[in-house]
Amino acid sequence: MLHNFTPQHYAQIFTMEQQPGNQLNIEISEEVAEGSYANLAIITHSNAEFVIDFVNVMPGTPKSKVKSRVIFTPQHAKRFMKALAENIERYEAGNGTIKDLEQIEIPMNFGGPTAQA
Repeated sequence: MLHNFTPQHYAQIFTMEQQPGNQLNIEISEEVAEGSYANLAIITHSNAEFVIDFVNVMPGTPKSKVKSRVIFTPQHAKRFMKALAENIERYEAGNGTIKDLEQIEIPMNFGGPTAQA
């Protein structure tokens, strides 16, 4: 699969070193295009990088695995944060305010049955 991004897309995508005005061709494999669901992100950092681990925590299970890890330089982490904030603003403008999970109490078992071996 191939994505073609024009300068109009720059407000919507996060780019590393691409110069405005040039076309950026991005290929994505079928496996990556399927995506990985995550309902937990663990963010750590050093003086040189930010590491974001995406995890899918399943109800009633005591153990989960990292599904994906993304490593950013501090500058790219800040760009990503700004791009995500802009996209959330656009989403909320068209779909209404996203409710903050901190305001909603969800039990760790998500209301489902407790897993048994």
